[in-house]
Amino acid sequence: MPADPRLARWLQRVEVELEASLPPPDQPPHGLHRAMRHAVLGGGKRVRPLLVYAAGCAVDANEADLHAAAAAVELVHAFSLVHDDLPAMDDDALRRGQPTVHVAFDEATAILAGDALQALAFERLARADVPADLRVDWLATLAEASGAAGMCGGQALDMDGTGATLALPELERLHALKTGALIRAAVRMGGLAGTRDPDRLASLDRFAAALGLAFQIRDDLLDIEASSDQLGKTAGKDQAQGKSTYPALLGPDGAREALARQAGLMDASLAELAGDLGPLSALSRLVVERRS
Repeated sequence: MPADPRLARWLQRVEVELEASLPPPDQPPHGLHRAMRHAVLGGGKRVRPLLVYAAGCAVDANEADLHAAAAAVELVHAFSLVHDDLPAMDDDALRRGQPTVHVAFDEATAILAGDALQALAFERLARADVPADLRVDWLATLAEASGAAGMCGGQALDMDGTGATLALPELERLHALKTGALIRAAVRMGGLAGTRDPDRLASLDRFAAALGLAFQIRDDLLDIEASSDQLGKTAGKDQAQGKSTYPALLGPDGAREALARQAGLMDASLAELAGDLGPLSALSRLVVERRS
């Protein structure tokens, strides 16, 4: 984790919020509740909830107002991973160094756990102790990022493109939805808690859009450079499934150049903003330089 003490503190807070949000494992239906907890509490970088806090910090939001949004965006992310790993999707057996939910439990439980995590995210936002207009904006932002105009649409494009060679604009659109939409939502939700200035929100959105593509390009590079133990998931899976990736289209060196361009766009977007940008800058470095 980059050397900003706030990131470590927020990371601890995210775990507290997630634990408090999830149903207890000794409460029926036991299998469903254990599966939800397995999906959420099994580790992870927590980049998206950290982005909520970091974007809020950049616009001087009240930190206490950000807890619900941080938890909700991570619950939606966990839901997406549970469904992404299913046999009908990417059919993966390893996630965050442990068996995926459908392997640890069963496929029906995994489907229900993902559904329940998504619903829990919106319940968490609906009950947030923030002004009503902020709750509505958060709900709309996260819903759009989760549905056909966001992650679900990106996953559909990913499945449609498996086995085909996508053009670079097609690949960018796919990942702008599948990976980037939730990252942009996390940044926007943090931003909305501190400002309604359209120019500041637009700068945050440009930062988040570049961050989302950088995250995916780095992910594609790690898929061919790192081991399964390093990644906590199956390495080489994209190539094995015939998916288009940035290294496949551009070559590894070209993908690194594309990653550097996105890093430059992030820096340029942050330069447009006033405020405490240290955490956002640290997270951008984390995404570009990460090893897992």
